[in-house]
Amino acid sequence: MVYRIFAEKKKQFASEARALLGEAVELLGVKGLKDVRVLNRYDAENISPELFDYACTSVFSEPQVDDICTEPEFGGAKVFAVEFLPGQFDQRADSAAQCIQLISRGDRPLVRSAKVYALYGDISGAELAEIKKYVINPVEAREA
Repeated sequence: MVYRIFAEKKKQFASEARALLGEAVELLGVKGLKDVRVLNRYDAENISPELFDYACTSVFSEPQVDDICTEPEFGGAKVFAVEFLPGQFDQRADSAAQCIQLISRGDRPLVRSAKVYALYGDISGAELAEIKKYVINPVEAREA
């Protein structure tokens, strides 16, 4: 079974989201963009439900600075996800798999990760495409 969890920095710690908001408005000229959220999505396989629940607050997130959920609410945002291309090394997923293996003292689970972007405001299709082009490096990643 595949388990999925989303981890998002709490508003006061969301520096990556604030940086992207500033870059999109200032560099790309997307003046209608009002807010950005960035979530890390993790998919884990070959893991027990109990171990997954434990990993949610000890591996996939830092409870002091992250909020976690299984079904994020985006409320009208334009949303897209970015994942590494097959064959590209995903350090975030590999580190999570290693940590879970150390915790369980068992086999290494299969972990995949992606970054989910939620864009709020009055954004045209062309502006969304421009933001995607800015965020996604086609040499190593693709839209999920």
